[in-house]
Amino acid sequence: MKLLLAAIAVAVVLALPATAAAGIASISFRAVSLHGERALASTPGQFDLVGMRWHGAGTVRFQVRSSEGRWGPWLSATPEEEDQPDTSAAEAATSKGWRLGNPTWVGPSNGIRYRVSGRVADLRASFVSSPELMIPLRSLAAAGSPPIVPRSTWGADESIRRNEPEYAPSVRLAIVHHTAGPNGYSPSQAAAIMRGIQLYHVKSNGWNDIGYNFLVDRYGTVYEGRFGGVERNVIGAHARGFNTGSVGVAVIGTFESEGIPAVAEASLEQLLAWRLDLAHVDPLSSLTVVSGGSERFPAGVPVILRAVSGHRDTGLTQCPGDRLYAQLGSIAAKTLAIGLPKLFDPTLTGGLGGVVRFRARVSGTQPWKVTVSDALGQQLATGTGKGPTVDWTWDASLVTLTDVRWRLEVPGATAAVGTLGKAGPVVPPGPLAITGLTAEPTTISPNGDGSAETSVISYSITAAATVNATLLDAAGQLLAEVLSATRLEAGAHTLGFDGLGQPDGVYTIVLTAIAANGSSVSDRIDVAVTRTLSQVSLVPAVFTPNGDGRADELTVTFQLAIPAAVRIRVLREEKWVATIFNGLLEAGPQSVGWDGSKRVGTAPDGQYVAVIETTDSVGTSASTLPFVKDGHAPTLRLLARPPRLWVSEPAIVTMRVNGSFRRLEAGAAGALPLIGIKKVTSLVAVARDAAGNRSSLRSQ
Repeated sequence: MKLLLAAIAVAVVLALPATAAAGIASISFRAVSLHGERALASTPGQFDLVGMRWHGAGTVRFQVRSSEGRWGPWLSATPEEEDQPDTSAAEAATSKGWRLGNPTWVGPSNGIRYRVSGRVADLRASFVSSPELMIPLRSLAAAGSPPIVPRSTWGADESIRRNEPEYAPSVRLAIVHHTAGPNGYSPSQAAAIMRGIQLYHVKSNGWNDIGYNFLVDRYGTVYEGRFGGVERNVIGAHARGFNTGSVGVAVIGTFESEGIPAVAEASLEQLLAWRLDLAHVDPLSSLTVVSGGSERFPAGVPVILRAVSGHRDTGLTQCPGDRLYAQLGSIAAKTLAIGLPKLFDPTLTGGLGGVVRFRARVSGTQPWKVTVSDALGQQLATGTGKGPTVDWTWDASLVTLTDVRWRLEVPGATAAVGTLGKAGPVVPPGPLAITGLTAEPTTISPNGDGSAETSVISYSITAAATVNATLLDAAGQLLAEVLSATRLEAGAHTLGFDGLGQPDGVYTIVLTAIAANGSSVSDRIDVAVTRTLSQVSLVPAVFTPNGDGRADELTVTFQLAIPAAVRIRVLREEKWVATIFNGLLEAGPQSVGWDGSKRVGTAPDGQYVAVIETTDSVGTSASTLPFVKDGHAPTLRLLARPPRLWVSEPAIVTMRVNGSFRRLEAGAAGALPLIGIKKVTSLVAVARDAAGNRSSLRSQ
């Protein structure tokens, strides 16, 4: 085996003596001599598609001669090298160690020549003949899907499939590709391209089947790709390291310098809208995916991806071309608008024998309903609500059944369904789980006044994992990292969110934990940011509503940035005592007083908190301030044998006893000793508590 270390050019011309039978694709293989310019000893006949593989880090380019005798442009053999199975997949074993070129549609051709550069050895060429064939426009009858041309119609060869399809637990995102072939193909050539790609992927690369889950041609025709069912989570071979949980859609052609035709874009959007809706994925959302290993991201690395990503987001490739890649944001937005309303991210935590929590998001303020039933359809429980979020908890602690079904419905949306096992968390699966995710407070006001500035996010993980947290806006767009990937041990953890730099609104913090084996679990929680309420204070800290004209009223002051609904309550030991204001207030400085009265009578002396709540379009924010109510003066009594002074509450006592001055401090109710005094002949004492209440005692 000779490795080429310098650039060389090898010219090889293949003759074409025959054509394949109409509609039947065939493939031939040739080893390419790299020892100078000479014709191969044998020829494969006419070909329409060509691909190569070799050992070494060098590159290969090729040029083909059309059946009319014209030589075309020089083409790269590996324009999209990472359109491949995951490294750990069984179907990747036969091609391990090889550089795999992509199948390139060249049209009817009868000659080829090569240029290689760098270290190249064992260059093998594959030639596919896939004659044009007009196909009837029959489509699959999948509920809600766009017309999809089935495999049987475009001529997939089911006899060459190597293994049964494998399935992922769920589809989490779509990865968009282009096939890097010519854009000027005819409708009859589109099906021929499909057959050629399948034959090359299976016979040359050794894969189970064609790598893409779906393909779209420039006429807007959608084709079923890899075998296994268009509605099922078939694992493809299109984005090395990211095939599991993704659906790969390839637009036939090359889109580096030109965008896809409008009719193809519309079909792509309809396909993505249907397939992501089936998986309850928000097309505008972002998520964290653990790489299975690609040239760009080593195995185990968490990668933040969009729900509609381009192949270049996962690998070192230009796929799907600069122009198509630039359109993906607009395509995702249009995809979201197709087929509203929609139900996103349905998740369950808990299990039978405990508490089960159902959560999801809804595209708008829509009514929702959760139904739980047994295996025979007998209803066990229901939960209903309305709004952009679903959050319902079912107490299943007394349920003894082992087969329970659930269904989450929003009128007009694709329903989410599933089953519940006997016990333990159903979602997320496996030994790693995120539990106890809470935010305190759930609404923050980062305006620098020191009140409700930061939310503390608390959670536990059941096993050691790499944890990261991302911040999403209300539309599901990624804004920032709250926590970069950090290795944490099992147990309880916290992180802070201060909302700085973010406008007022409701945000979602997505927490992702990644185990050592690459499995991952996620949970999310909403935190609202509003700066409506600020500069909250109250005076005095201890007030005495006893009518003596000193500190008889508590005054709460605050500032409103915009008009808002305001409620001010007084609590003692977390129990309601009084509501001192409840109504609408205009923007500006505000002041509300309280004289200590409540619905019936007056509040007793003690420690309290004032809770100031403001409600605006974002949500309700709250600020809590402690205070003490003390309207009674302390009581003094003189005790004899031995002489002592008894006080009814903590106070400072000043006295003149038997002509001498003394100052005593009582930290609690009780008797104060009069040291050195055997008998009291004269006494004048004054007691003052923390609220300033005074009482006196005189004894002669």
